[in-house]
Amino acid sequence: MAKKKTPHEGANKVDTSHVMGLRAEVLEQPITETLELNYMPYAMSVIVSRAIPEIDGFKPSHRKLLYTMYDMGLLNKPRTKSANVVGATMKLNPHGDAAIYDTMVRLSRGYGALLHPFVDSKGNFGKVYSRDMAWAASRYTEVRLDPICAELFRDIDQDTVDFVDNYDGKMKEPTLLPTTFPNVLVSANQGIAVGMASSVCGFNLGEVCDTTIAYLNNPDCDLTATLKAPDLPTGGQLLYDPAALDEIYRTGRGSFKVRAKWRYNKDENLIEVYEIPYSTTSEAIIDKVTELIRGGKLKEIADVRDETDLSGLKLTIDLKRGTEPDKLMQKLFRLTPLQDSQSCNFNILIAGMPRVMGVREILEEWVAWRMESVRRRVYFSMKKKKEKLHLLKGLRRILLDIDRAIQIIRETEEDAEVVPNLMIGFGIDQVQAEYVADIRLRNINKEYILKRTQEVEALEGEIADLEDTVNSPRRIRDIIAGELKQVKEKYALPRRTEILYEVQEDQDQGEEDETPDYPVHLFLSREGYLKKITPQSLRMSGEQKYKEGDGPYLQWEAANRDELLVFTDRQQCYKTRLSDFDDTKASALGDYLPTKLAMEPEERAVWACLPGDYSGQLLFFFENGKAARVELSAYQTQTRRKKLTGAYSDKSPLAAAFLLTEDFEAAVISTEGRCMIFHTAALNPKTTRSTQGVNVMTLKPKYRVEKVLPLERTAIVNPARYRARSLPVAGALLKEEDRGEEQMTLL
Repeated sequence: MAKKKTPHEGANKVDTSHVMGLRAEVLEQPITETLELNYMPYAMSVIVSRAIPEIDGFKPSHRKLLYTMYDMGLLNKPRTKSANVVGATMKLNPHGDAAIYDTMVRLSRGYGALLHPFVDSKGNFGKVYSRDMAWAASRYTEVRLDPICAELFRDIDQDTVDFVDNYDGKMKEPTLLPTTFPNVLVSANQGIAVGMASSVCGFNLGEVCDTTIAYLNNPDCDLTATLKAPDLPTGGQLLYDPAALDEIYRTGRGSFKVRAKWRYNKDENLIEVYEIPYSTTSEAIIDKVTELIRGGKLKEIADVRDETDLSGLKLTIDLKRGTEPDKLMQKLFRLTPLQDSQSCNFNILIAGMPRVMGVREILEEWVAWRMESVRRRVYFSMKKKKEKLHLLKGLRRILLDIDRAIQIIRETEEDAEVVPNLMIGFGIDQVQAEYVADIRLRNINKEYILKRTQEVEALEGEIADLEDTVNSPRRIRDIIAGELKQVKEKYALPRRTEILYEVQEDQDQGEEDETPDYPVHLFLSREGYLKKITPQSLRMSGEQKYKEGDGPYLQWEAANRDELLVFTDRQQCYKTRLSDFDDTKASALGDYLPTKLAMEPEERAVWACLPGDYSGQLLFFFENGKAARVELSAYQTQTRRKKLTGAYSDKSPLAAAFLLTEDFEAAVISTEGRCMIFHTAALNPKTTRSTQGVNVMTLKPKYRVEKVLPLERTAIVNPARYRARSLPVAGALLKEEDRGEEQMTLL
């Protein structure tokens, strides 16, 4: 008997008989098969049924909630508790009450995430511009549908959209909502799916309606003539960039910049920020400003606080005396989220497939979908009128002999035979006969029947007109344009986000332009404490103070705007500005570099230098006898990166380092007591920071390079004895007279 094959025949089997004394076989599944059978259905479900909006501008969760509220009659009824709506929505959306209520909050007027909210709310619904402001529980708040929702559900009962079963098959729900305006462009929408995301910014309703009407008249119209720029619920000022907006309109991808609105209170010498970018929060702004104040980068600010109340958002910035508000705000726009970028990714589901589209493509898809909805609505109305006409034609047939109709009904013995007898007697079909048989007794008179039959001609004219509309795309477009004009007149609001066409940005101005420049003296200790002391303070100070066991290591004369490169024992380089350090005195310990520069745990500074204009070179000596010469420009970056990894070779610990502006003779001394002298010009510069360099000193096992010094800073009286004719060399043993008593340190 042949053995029956398993679905995974040929897969590896793992014996797990050693586990708890049970014998079992675990079937190993190839990762490609796991992805195809288990992961792909989940990924497609998230994309199609959860995270990406469709052409009506809604995700399934939005649509289920709004349709439930519509079904509850909340378009015309008073508000009800949010908990009632949440409970009813679970008949369509079985993902838990918390998720449903979160969706309701984001659609509400109180939360303020939409230009035209769909939920008229009462109670605490939080705020979109606040990260920490929590909304009240659903049992405390009340909701109903906002009047604009009438445009979402107009004629939904006239076969304008398809209906499908809900998850348990006991109810019907719409696949889309028949919105009379391109809500997909009006309502901001964001979603993260699997492998893709969507981020649709909102546009002004009036501008969208005008643009759609212009598109209906001419698909090649200039969109920017009517659709000026995105409009955001939190207001602010949009920095108009024609190239960036054209990219968004054309491809559906890109970003634009938005900055906060502010006013200066001269009497109290403070700035009030009352509108912020949609992509940030008041807490994020406060946190960033506070961080910059603590870091000494915003010395013009005395205090910053959030004074938001029932009247709206307000962030207050107290200024120090003499501060120029405009100049400070330019700085804040550059350094904080008070100016932020809003990214766009117009990824929308079209017939169940995600597509990234520009504005023109979105309008094309919306118009095509809306035309089909209107055509279905007109066809539905025409069908109803045809049914009515058919009944009236049957009624007209009995007009000639009402008495005969009464006689047929009276002489029919069985109720079931009434309709068939009327059909035979007047030559009408069953539907018409049913209608005649159901006429009330008081209406069996010529006057009533004449009035009804006079409607036939009018109905025939209306049906002919509707048939012409169904078959005329031009007339359907005119209907859509007429509805758009009505929507604009009834619901359009002025722009919330102001457009700045002429922007005086301060982007190219570096921080150093605003940083005071003055001479300073720097002192770095062996343990990594850095002091920045002004010449005046240094003249008045006494002896330098160091921590017990610590002592002097490096010192420089510099300027407050200079940069400092700090190298660590983990081959990393930290870039900082001297202006980031506070001026101190000789009697203080100074700033501890590992803490100040946020180094990794146990990481310590081993050397530092002032790079200036990055025109020099760095010379690294390693304990294994190798030396590397690296161009200083390799440490210059276009961005403001604060940490560079791979700052030098990690093959051996660093023994010494030098900032090389001109070549010199270097004395390399090993722990064996040997010394070799060579000219640094013998080393070729490299552009790779982590180069291992070349071998300059040959070492015996267990010995290493102890120190390296310029020849003139040593006590060697007979340098010829130690000079190398070629590299590498072992060097000569230091004579007693060449040792000296001078303390040799790493420079």
